[in-house]
Amino acid sequence: MVTASRVQLTVLRGRDDECRAVRSLLDGMTNAGGALLIRGEPGSGRTALVGYAHRHAEGCTLLAASGLAEEAALPYAGLQRLVDPVLDRAATLPNQQRQLLRRALAGKGCPADRQLTLSMAVLGLLAAAARDRPLLATMDDIDRGDPQSAQVLAFVARRLRSLPFAVLLTADVTANLDGIPTHRLRALTERESAAVLTDRLRGLVEREHADRLPERPAASALTAAAAIGGGNPQALVDLADVLTAGQWRGEEPLPAAPPADGALGRAYRARLDRLPAETRRVLLLAALDEDGEPGTLIRAAKVAGAEVEALAPAEVAGLVRVEHRGVTFPQPLVRTMIAASAPLAERRAAHRLLAEVLVADGQRLRRAMHLAAATAGVDPALAAELEQAAAGGAGGWATASVALRWAAELSDHPSLRATRLLAAARYAWTGGQPDVARLLLDRLRVVSADPVVRGRADLLRGELELRCGAASSASVLLLASARAVDGTDRALALVGLVRAGEAVCFAGDQYRYAEVGRRVLAVRHPSDPPAMELMSSLIAGVAATLRGDHERAGPALRRAVVLGGRLTGSALTPTALSCAAAAGLLVAVDGAAHRLAERAVELARERGEVSMLSRALELRAVAEYWLGRHEAAAETSRDGLRAARATGQANCANIHLGMLAVLAAIRADRDTSLRRIREIGESPTPGSRPHALAAWALAVLDLVDGRHAEAADRLASLARLGTGRGQVLVQVMATPYLVEAAAHLPHRPAATAALAAFDRWASSTASPLRRALSARCHALLAPRGGAAAERDFQAALRLHPTEAGTFERARTELLFGQELRRSRRPRDARTHLHQAREMFSLLGVTRWAEQATTELRAAGESIGPPDLPAARLLTGQQLRIAELVAEGATNREIAARMFLSTRTVDHHLRNVFHRLGIRSRTELARAFTAERHVGLASDR
Repeated sequence: MVTASRVQLTVLRGRDDECRAVRSLLDGMTNAGGALLIRGEPGSGRTALVGYAHRHAEGCTLLAASGLAEEAALPYAGLQRLVDPVLDRAATLPNQQRQLLRRALAGKGCPADRQLTLSMAVLGLLAAAARDRPLLATMDDIDRGDPQSAQVLAFVARRLRSLPFAVLLTADVTANLDGIPTHRLRALTERESAAVLTDRLRGLVEREHADRLPERPAASALTAAAAIGGGNPQALVDLADVLTAGQWRGEEPLPAAPPADGALGRAYRARLDRLPAETRRVLLLAALDEDGEPGTLIRAAKVAGAEVEALAPAEVAGLVRVEHRGVTFPQPLVRTMIAASAPLAERRAAHRLLAEVLVADGQRLRRAMHLAAATAGVDPALAAELEQAAAGGAGGWATASVALRWAAELSDHPSLRATRLLAAARYAWTGGQPDVARLLLDRLRVVSADPVVRGRADLLRGELELRCGAASSASVLLLASARAVDGTDRALALVGLVRAGEAVCFAGDQYRYAEVGRRVLAVRHPSDPPAMELMSSLIAGVAATLRGDHERAGPALRRAVVLGGRLTGSALTPTALSCAAAAGLLVAVDGAAHRLAERAVELARERGEVSMLSRALELRAVAEYWLGRHEAAAETSRDGLRAARATGQANCANIHLGMLAVLAAIRADRDTSLRRIREIGESPTPGSRPHALAAWALAVLDLVDGRHAEAADRLASLARLGTGRGQVLVQVMATPYLVEAAAHLPHRPAATAALAAFDRWASSTASPLRRALSARCHALLAPRGGAAAERDFQAALRLHPTEAGTFERARTELLFGQELRRSRRPRDARTHLHQAREMFSLLGVTRWAEQATTELRAAGESIGPPDLPAARLLTGQQLRIAELVAEGATNREIAARMFLSTRTVDHHLRNVFHRLGIRSRTELARAFTAERHVGLASDR
């Protein structure tokens, strides 16, 4: 056990549970005593919690001591320091106990058969000291001092029920004192770590560095520092103390580890110094061999003249765990601190030794990286080897990025250094590390002034801004950088133009897409390969769509979809597939768009290209929305939100939050919708896509509650038709809701204009759903009770596809039923209202089913809750999952058979349990067995 720090923090971040436990311990002393053991790794805040207890022990007698390694061989030394202030109370003890206690504390020991008597003497002494007022006894690092003191104090801590005093002990995670209530200190979360860092910076600024340190750290610096600290409070404090102003502002790269000369580093170094030299050598090899293959460490240890068995003392000390699978480090920071605490010469020697034994196929990159870590100065040959070994993200994109950074450092020519830094930045972004990519791009500015290299770097920088930063400025940067590279790399220029178009649409500046369209005309070529033709067709199609020229848009977009389905080899990328999926959505081929987006998701996951995952999931969610699979769309958006947050893509995260808000609002789930909108916060710019999605969700909630004017105003404000400003594409998706709200108002110019735009788009597609929605909208705006309204409603019902869009068909049935009832045709209305009610019940959309029930009652029918058999309460996918569960299949087997993720199966199964009112798989199997006997399940 080591003591890491005596830093006392006023606010103990991430330790609320432990603080409550300490206060409960202190508050309980007036009625009965108690004990608490706090266990944690070095630097986790044990000592700070002891200080917290001392500050809150008002009105108590306080006895405090710490276990000292220097006194670990002196029996009862820790106990002597703890009870020395109250030894005068020993006079109240029985003579035998008093003599034995004084003998033990005088260093004369205690016979084994008298241990119980001695322990009872200590208990009696502390009880006597607590007679006047409650007593708190604390022993920090109890496992670090002599074991005899720990044994006696543990005995006392178990026997305090009727005594007015408390015992608080702290120990390492490896210590075990049975029979004492224990709290294990967890690692801090990223948010808690950021709070610790911010607190420390504020203290540094106030004390001595106000002239050079920023008052507020950059978000990227906080995220990176929190990751380096590994959730360890002392590591975070040590790291904060050595960061420069540039590092706090996110302008310079952060150290790879907390400082070796910090409090935590010194503590680990002292701990390592107590291990045998052979153990330290093998432990350093294990720490540097991050892949953890047993054979590598065995060979390296042998070359070093040692054996893996030399790790036994380190295993006893809790530093490592040696298993047949290899050596693992149970505490997150141990590996880092072992490497950081070793002298530079020893680290380089260990890296060279590991490189020497990595000679098999598949170990090329690892070997080169170990050689790089052992090399000082430039080495062109090794730089080239690193570049070749890491090509294409071999070994993982993050690892490949590190390798390219080493290659840049080892390069002897500025142009090579710049090329490799740019590749390192691209790899970092592909692997989901935008902050690392930004820092590498900043370094590149200093290294190279080549306009082509700068152009490539700015393309990457623009993509980072699109996904993670200011999307409104990203389009300008992307357009300029695409122009800078179109003479040397037209494929890359086209990617830049696609991203520029996305940035324009995200920001709500669709009028600027015309410039993107003009630029692609200068870049495209008739002989372009499929991937390039796909991107240029997408841009041409989007540009035509946004100016209302659907005759030109349709062929271009359909061509992009066809090309997306033909991609093979190196042309088959998540980016190209996402472009094809986006084209499919615009031309309303939802099934093809879903397949393309799904393939993009699969490919991004297979290749580890996590920076593209959130965008692909966004497109898949929109396709599922149009296909009427609202639950699947919500699950996809939740996956996309997790992916976006994990990769720092704030803009993508907000789009997914907006989509989740809309989907929840459509289901009339007010609480969930508003919660998602609150998560978006105030960061999105008015007019941006997340802002528009949030407005759409709020409008749907207004519509559900009968606030038609408010709903219409919100939806009309999404875009200013004819100007190209605002979220035109979002407003087109929301037009059916705008028309429904406006149908209750006397003046409808905005809805009429929006419907005209929707009609032009819908009529240019072959989508029955879009045409059904168009017909429904016209029915709503037609004179009430007239033949036109009925004709359009009937047309809508004929057009609604049977295989998808059940929710929209149910909405049409409900609205048609309302129209007929209000036209004093209740008998005709009831037919449609029954259909709506049953479909909404099957979908589990309670609020809409209730509205249909209300309309039925208003149409003169006495009706209760729907009486549906179990199988008919489920969607088709839920029913299939339930049947497989009833047959005995596991979730993993179901996922494989239905081509779903296990998380999606879990989600659907929870909904099945909820809808059927059952709690277990056994009950589900029983319910389906019973239904098969009466032939219900086969009805589906």
